[in-house]
Amino acid sequence: MKKTIKQTPRFLALDLLLRIRKHRTYSNIALNDVIRQHQLSRADANLLTTLVYGCLQHRLTLEYWLEPFIKNKKKVDSWVWELLLLAIYQMKYLDKVPDHAIFNETIEIAKVKGHAGTRKFVTGVLHAIKRNGLRNFDGLTAAQRLSIEESIPQWIIEQLISKVGLEKTAQIARAVNQTPHDSLRVNSEKIQGPELQAQLKKEGITTSPSKIAADGLVAQKGFLAGTAEFKQGDFIIQDESAMLAVESMDVQPGQSVLDACAAPGGKTTQIATALAGQGEVVALDIHQHKLKLIQRNAERLGVENVVDPQLLDARQAGKLGNARFDQILVDAPCSGIGLMRRKPEVRYEKTLQDSQQLAQIQLQILDAVAPTLKSQGKLTYSTCTILPSENQTVVDQFLKQHPDFEQVKTQTKKNVKDQRPALGLTIYPNDFGSDGFFIATLVKK
Repeated sequence: MKKTIKQTPRFLALDLLLRIRKHRTYSNIALNDVIRQHQLSRADANLLTTLVYGCLQHRLTLEYWLEPFIKNKKKVDSWVWELLLLAIYQMKYLDKVPDHAIFNETIEIAKVKGHAGTRKFVTGVLHAIKRNGLRNFDGLTAAQRLSIEESIPQWIIEQLISKVGLEKTAQIARAVNQTPHDSLRVNSEKIQGPELQAQLKKEGITTSPSKIAADGLVAQKGFLAGTAEFKQGDFIIQDESAMLAVESMDVQPGQSVLDACAAPGGKTTQIATALAGQGEVVALDIHQHKLKLIQRNAERLGVENVVDPQLLDARQAGKLGNARFDQILVDAPCSGIGLMRRKPEVRYEKTLQDSQQLAQIQLQILDAVAPTLKSQGKLTYSTCTILPSENQTVVDQFLKQHPDFEQVKTQTKKNVKDQRPALGLTIYPNDFGSDGFFIATLVKK
């Protein structure tokens, strides 16, 4: 007779964690799919979300605690390893869940998914943890300790320490393990902020104006994508930091603009809104299905008349013609380290080598788009990473190879971090509670 188990939040969390690790699925998308598929109650959906995000956010800490209890990790099945991490997470971070409940369900899952030996092994490890306790962080270097305590790979910690020092790095590390808030950009062609706030309040969603983005609203709670206002294009869901790239461009009606790496279209539609029906924004992407996403977003927001999606690798932008555009936005493919709060798995999927390879691609894109910009035109470079190797270092390399460009100070409507000495604008996750982001403004002489 086949063994079965009720699809509890803990069982589903184990399945999700395995899927995210094996297939590199985005946690937020996978989580929403499972909640819908299993029609979970609000309480079960909340527990599942807590378990999945908690285990992802604290993975390195949990592994550090588990390792002394495992003699040979290579002999432990991946699902058993994840199951034990899940148990430790609950024991350490979920005060309201008693240990006996954690033990009972963990052992039950081990029994159903494995065999008698698996159940015995899991039971033994759990009781050893209960008996001996979890090891402390003594004897580690400052970088090692911060890496393990906040569960951020050491190479990222070391890059940040070299740029901003240990204290600021510790603040950033703590910030990325906090719950992200939702934010939206008001479609100012259709509605103004105060009016949208009043309408959303009727749907039970309280918002407040963003402290950093002129058209941004921060939502306390609620399902923004389920509102009538979202469906009719009154706003787009977008992080506050991401809004600043286009805001800093100061796009004017009638301009010709290139969005070189455009999907899913948040910044494309922001440019299109600023054009106010006059001019064009050519939106490039290398995937046909992503171009359709850009088109759908443009249509929902009512700005499709000035959006021209084209299937083209930005590194081949020369095909578009020389000196064509008044402005260019390169929102470059990057390591995404600035999104750690929203996508906690990102931190474990990237390596220093990946970051270095991405820096080469970023430079190739800048090289390719440069000739398509008119004289006196503005080239805006942005990333959703906070690693200097993909940010100012890339800009400096580009300027060295292109003496016809100069960097000027990036300005925003709300004068974000205006007293900084740097020309580029770096937003760290602990600055305003928004995503990590970098923006540089380059002008063609």
